[in-house]
Amino acid sequence: MAEHKDVDISRVGLLNLPGGSDAFELVAKFCYGVHFEITPENVAQLLCVSEYLEMTDQYAAENLASRSEAYLDGVVCKNLEMCVKVLQQCESLLPLADKLKIVSRCVEAIASKACADQIASSFTRLEYSTSGRLHVNKHAKSNGDWWIENLSILRVDLYQRVIEAMKCRGVRPESIGSSLVHFAENNFKKVPSIWNIASHPRLELVNGSLTCERRLVVECIASLLPVEKHSVPIGFLFGLLRSAMMLDCMMSCRLNLERRIGSQLELAALDDILIPSCQNAGDTLFDIETIYRILVIFSQQEGSDDDGSSYDSECLNTPSQTAMVKVAKLLDNYLAEIAPDSNLKLAKFIAIAGTLPGYARTTDDGLYRAIDIYLKVYAITQACKRSQHKLIVEESLVHKELSDLERRRLCKIVDFQKLSEEASSHASQNERLPLQATVQLLYIEQMRLGNALGCSHLDDKQKLSHQSQRVGSCMVSGVTSPRDNYISLRRENRELKLELARMRVRLNDLERGHSCMKQGLKNSSSQKLLNSIARKIENLSLFGRSPFRGDNSPSKNSQKSDTSLT
Repeated sequence: MAEHKDVDISRVGLLNLPGGSDAFELVAKFCYGVHFEITPENVAQLLCVSEYLEMTDQYAAENLASRSEAYLDGVVCKNLEMCVKVLQQCESLLPLADKLKIVSRCVEAIASKACADQIASSFTRLEYSTSGRLHVNKHAKSNGDWWIENLSILRVDLYQRVIEAMKCRGVRPESIGSSLVHFAENNFKKVPSIWNIASHPRLELVNGSLTCERRLVVECIASLLPVEKHSVPIGFLFGLLRSAMMLDCMMSCRLNLERRIGSQLELAALDDILIPSCQNAGDTLFDIETIYRILVIFSQQEGSDDDGSSYDSECLNTPSQTAMVKVAKLLDNYLAEIAPDSNLKLAKFIAIAGTLPGYARTTDDGLYRAIDIYLKVYAITQACKRSQHKLIVEESLVHKELSDLERRRLCKIVDFQKLSEEASSHASQNERLPLQATVQLLYIEQMRLGNALGCSHLDDKQKLSHQSQRVGSCMVSGVTSPRDNYISLRRENRELKLELARMRVRLNDLERGHSCMKQGLKNSSSQKLLNSIARKIENLSLFGRSPFRGDNSPSKNSQKSDTSLT
């Protein structure tokens, strides 16, 4: 603008005018009667600038503030998408927009609208059953969560207020969890290295506001997670935990995520728990301490579930036992993955392997496999040291020398009685195991064989009576259940195995008896031959009788006559 010639013209400075020049232009149009349209994109600016310029009911009727208020209450608050747009415009108008309750009114309108739409969609899924009762069809598609994508464009502080209002209104935890997942993906889609740690284990953080903003987003999402289990996928929780560790979030945030993961650890996969370590060089490749805390949380909460389920030795299908078995398999696979790490201390390996109770593992084959890998890497290292050839071994795949006492400590965590036949056979021939473990395995095999032989001395009449009783019980029961058929098949399989073992033992006894008989026959024939030779030598002796009676040999009577004559 050209400079005015009158130097005495008055000037008015509008410092920190809400909305800037665009809002001032709208105010000028309103003052001079120029027509303009109030929209969701400018209603928040008009309300704030009218308050700033005192264009309220105190000074004139039909003012800018009253018209903007009428549009906000009558149009915007009845439409969820418009409320989201107004909240997006309020990001640059805080704290004045909060003082005028623009934010609170939009937040409450969004929560009410989402709750109402969810209730309406639930009615559309009601069906009449065959008995004439109403029930909700869970497989029917729900249209009440269409707002999830709209909320992902909000800033994290405003989004937090909307989700908290929805929780108070009673929106389903699954819907809130889906919204949190979508919000996180939308905020981190431009930085895949922070969200997908597997593609870039070591995140190079950038100092500044960007890192602080990402940290704030992770902490906010973690605080908004529903308390109900399975409201968000377990993989999403692990992704949040990795991000919290990389961004150095508050310890309370990380512990909260660990507690939530531990409460549903049976749903995790091996890739989920392989969390890269963020520590300095010299530490393990994976974060062992975090997984150890999660396992402790799982083992502690397993005995006090909300459903009251606990371990029962007679019922292996309880939810608690099923979860324990799944986590035990997961832990054994995890131990096999971290076993080759050279920085993994023996105490840590033993501690993390012993976090679960003894009844969690139905078989210890997986645990034995992990221990064998741990010892095998040590054996390879020792072989390379003793070899005359120059072999190159990666430092990350070698362990320090293990003493015999340490190997015995390592083998104590395995219950050799719970090994399968294949694993037990492999372990009994494993030279890497200590001598005591090998002796224990041989003793267990001997006990099993003794038990099998003890069962072989049943009377045949008892067997026949047992079979007749079993046939009679089957006839009385009529149709058996699949579980009874499975139990009977297992029992018959076990009996066949015992019978086969008895036949093998009897065959061995017969072979030993046959060999002893042959040896006895050989010994008796040789003894007879020696006796006959001895008798012949005795007969040929000078002081014995001659076996022949020829003319040249004097007889007994002639000897007697000669004596008498003398």
